[in-house]
Amino acid sequence: MKPMFHSAAEKRRFPQTDYFFHSGFSEWRGWSAYDGEDRSASRNFYNLGREFRIEAARERAREMIVFGFIVVTAAWPVIYMVVTVVKLLSKGRPLQ
Repeated sequence: MKPMFHSAAEKRRFPQTDYFFHSGFSEWRGWSAYDGEDRSASRNFYNLGREFRIEAARERAREMIVFGFIVVTAAWPVIYMVVTVVKLLSKGRPLQ
């Protein structure tokens, strides 16, 4: 779109736009914990991946502890029932 002259712009009610605006994204590298230091992109990616795997392992360990607690809580009545049946049958009493 060509820039309009001042007289032609008065007829339109749209806000004026600066067509020569430069955002400066060519120099932007994104957020990094190592801003200002000379580190390669592959090294930053490796560190990010390593930190993610460490945090995932911690979270997995917590989940396994909670899952184990739930399994033990659910298995306790079954184990108690088996022990009670074995005791009842070992006494030799008839079921009736």
